[in-house]
Amino acid sequence: MHLIEPFYSWRNLYIASEDIRSPFYGRQYSDSECINSVYNYYINPQWDEIGSATLYLKLLYAEYPAGFCVIEFLGEWNDLLYNDIMYLKRNVIEPLNDEGINKFILIGENILNFHADDDSYYQEWFDEMEDGWIACINFREHVLEEIKDRRLDYYMATGGRLNELNWRTLNPRQLFAVVNDIITKRLSA
Repeated sequence: MHLIEPFYSWRNLYIASEDIRSPFYGRQYSDSECINSVYNYYINPQWDEIGSATLYLKLLYAEYPAGFCVIEFLGEWNDLLYNDIMYLKRNVIEPLNDEGINKFILIGENILNFHADDDSYYQEWFDEMEDGWIACINFREHVLEEIKDRRLDYYMATGGRLNELNWRTLNPRQLFAVVNDIITKRLSA
């Protein structure tokens, strides 16, 4: 797992550790020393810890005037044992929301498993966004099934075209435009 790196092609546009409005402002990263792990597997040191034992992320891009961000995940999203949604909500989402971010693009290709529990943090997140949304991109099928089975897809847009996006070929604004178009069409249908 230490070979799975966060997406780097947008670093010329945005670096969360250099953004004073980011919850990751001022973080220092090692280029070689792996200290965090998902279970017994060390992960690349460029992933950000959020307080969870199994879920890590990278804030790839934030654009405050447009109110959106792109977050890539790695690991196991486990609300049942570790209450990962609480850590995500309190340590990442709320600080971004306080800065005007209300549209969240979540990239889940590297979420290996998802274990849901209570939906209260998802509902709180959804309710606090006003005109915003949460879009899940390229999540694994078994993860989407768990999200759907636990009815969390009421709070997060999942599946369909969102699960077929070749997002790495787009710049952040193009990705936002595509996702926003998909969400807008779903809401007006």
